[in-house]
Amino acid sequence: MLDPNAHMPTPDYDPTALILFGGGGHGKTLIELVRAAGTYHWVAVVDDGLPPGSEVLGVPVVGGAAVLPELYARGVRLAVNGVGGINHPEVRLKVFETLAAAGFNCPALVHPTAWVDSSARLEGGVQVLAQSYVSACAVIGYGSVLNAGVVVSHDCVIGKCVNLSPGALLAGGVRVEDFAQIGMGATINLNLTIGRGARVGNGATVKADVPPGTVVYAGSVYPPR
Repeated sequence: MLDPNAHMPTPDYDPTALILFGGGGHGKTLIELVRAAGTYHWVAVVDDGLPPGSEVLGVPVVGGAAVLPELYARGVRLAVNGVGGINHPEVRLKVFETLAAAGFNCPALVHPTAWVDSSARLEGGVQVLAQSYVSACAVIGYGSVLNAGVVVSHDCVIGKCVNLSPGALLAGGVRVEDFAQIGMGATINLNLTIGRGARVGNGATVKADVPPGTVVYAGSVYPPR
């Protein structure tokens, strides 16, 4: 059970209250993002692996997934998925499913130093971190993460629960299918497709379509010469 003295919204809906599911490294980054943006405010961290009564960057940990119904009853309706899911995107998806089953919506979050063109579209649960750029007519799919310094150029289509690591660069018209992961500093050339569940390593250069489930190794040029 939650601490009855915890600072929580009343049962009336609070449209600016957020909970964070997952208080690890990615979660800490999101706490800072939300504070920098100033649109929402944190009320609690939910994490089955952290002791209730502890804190993550000053946000109280109130328990694990079992407390979600009580948080909902107290007027919280918005949640943030703090589980990054590197190498295991299905874990991140499971968190979204758990939050949805408890009645929570996951807003898109954009750091104030990032830029999203007005013709771009962000679906629910998207997280755009500091100094990233989403260009004209790009679509970022549900629950995807654009880490710091990512460039998603015009007309790109990013699927569900994709992770673009810091400094990844996507040229125009690139399609990245669901659950794919692109490493730090990787470069994806114009109009290519990165298949579902593919993994592109840090610093790789991709010059042809990558089939689903394929691993492109760090520092390599794909396809091999």
